[in-house]
Amino acid sequence: MLYSHNETELKAYGEQLAKSLQSGDIIVLTGDLGVGKTTLTKGLARGLGITQMVKSPTYTIVRQYEGRLPLYHLDVYRIGSDSDSIDLDAFLYSDGVSVIEWGELLDDATLGDYLEIILERKEDGRTLRFKAHGKRAQAIIEDINRKKLKK
Repeated sequence: MLYSHNETELKAYGEQLAKSLQSGDIIVLTGDLGVGKTTLTKGLARGLGITQMVKSPTYTIVRQYEGRLPLYHLDVYRIGSDSDSIDLDAFLYSDGVSVIEWGELLDDATLGDYLEIILERKEDGRTLRFKAHGKRAQAIIEDINRKKLKK
């Protein structure tokens, strides 16, 4: 488990985490509204070499960014369990990294192998817990542990 005191640290964790990601990786961000899911994604984007401003995909459902790997930033809160309302496969089985806010609303069978990052408020900051849902996700966690993410 990691602890972030502020947005700067949360982005730094994301930037370092991005160094462990490969084409086809899926990250599900779980946590309450305003806990920092988009902030963490901004760090991931920076770590992937993306210079565009990263915005929440709440109303667009998907935002795409180009960097070392394409980043597909999805917010599935509004579609809930109706994953057929958009072509998720176009993102989940792509050559990029898919970061899905509210992904816990989707069926595990839809997601396949993914890394879940659970963000929670604690005191004045946030905790980040990593949960592997498959072999590739476990490999990402092992890589993160070897690199010992720093603030």
